[in-house]
Amino acid sequence: MNCIKKCSRAFTLIELLVVILVMGILFSIALPSYLSSVKDARERTANSNAQTIAITVQALYVRTGGLAYNHSSITEAAIIGELGGKVPINPCTAGQSLSVDYKLVLNASTATMAPLPGSLCDSAEMRSIVLTQ
Repeated sequence: MNCIKKCSRAFTLIELLVVILVMGILFSIALPSYLSSVKDARERTANSNAQTIAITVQALYVRTGGLAYNHSSITEAAIIGELGGKVPINPCTAGQSLSVDYKLVLNASTATMAPLPGSLCDSAEMRSIVLTQ
């Protein structure tokens, strides 16, 4: 009889299954929320990085005396140099190239900058930044 009391201290199979079931339910509720917040953070970071590049283009435009956004001195190399030699990473495409991961259009009177959405972000959340004279 003494052995029966000592052996009954372990969990039963039913108790373990209930714990696993409850953990599964909690996980299924928390996972979509987590993935949504990660996607939102990627989109905000991509938009912020595009704004940093747009500010750099604006600074180069001011240095040229405000002649034109497509002035010969506002090149990809000049923008990268002004950024410290590195383009900010676009977390939506996981890339770091100005011509591949961002859309930069320079005209005489306007400059448009936008991050490309890639497969990790929603294209509706990507903002276009327009600079005008």
